[in-house]
Amino acid sequence: MRYAAVAAEGLPIGSGVVEAPKTLASTRMKRSGMRWGHEGGQAILTLRSRQQSGEFDVTWDRLHRDRVGRVEMLREAA
Repeated sequence: MRYAAVAAEGLPIGSGVVEAPKTLASTRMKRSGMRWGHEGGQAILTLRSRQQSGEFDVTWDRLHRDRVGRVEMLREAA
């Protein structure tokens, strides 16, 4: 592997990110006293992964638009 070239591009050259899931999941999911069901845990992990990837704002805007759209649809149906 071309370590110097890859490092110069600011890309990770080790396996630490893959081998240390605490950076994404454990610190959020395993806080003292927390209990998560499947759906709630998945929602938190999805938002956390979007935050870590720099996509949080796009995701949050999409979720907001979808929710507002559903509320308006329900109002029109009533």
